[in-house]
Amino acid sequence: ELRKQLLERKILIFLICSYNFIGDTMINLKYFLIYFICINIISFSFMGYDKYLAKNYKWRISESTLLFCSLILGSIGSYIGMYKFRHKTKKLKFTVGIPVMFILNIITIYFLFNYKIIKLS
Repeated sequence: ELRKQLLERKILIFLICSYNFIGDTMINLKYFLIYFICINIISFSFMGYDKYLAKNYKWRISESTLLFCSLILGSIGSYIGMYKFRHKTKKLKFTVGIPVMFILNIITIYFLFNYKIIKLS
């Protein structure tokens, strides 16, 4: 249980640092794309890993961590992972929450570009 808690704390620290990276004043498009790709790969991987843990009756990744990954621009990876691994597809929190977060992610990206927080050059 201690190993699980330590791993989860490390993951949350990484995600919070990632969120702080997005919160900077000006973001270079290249770095934004790297972040966007990485967070979606992480979100996808978390879904698969949590499914693996569930099948093997082990300690799991918390639902709040999975949803938080979706919230910080990882909703595409979460959505694909959710249906690829058939994981959390019966939970309303995920079947409705992740598409809603996808829409919020699109709105966030729109504002990042519209208010020139992400610089194109």
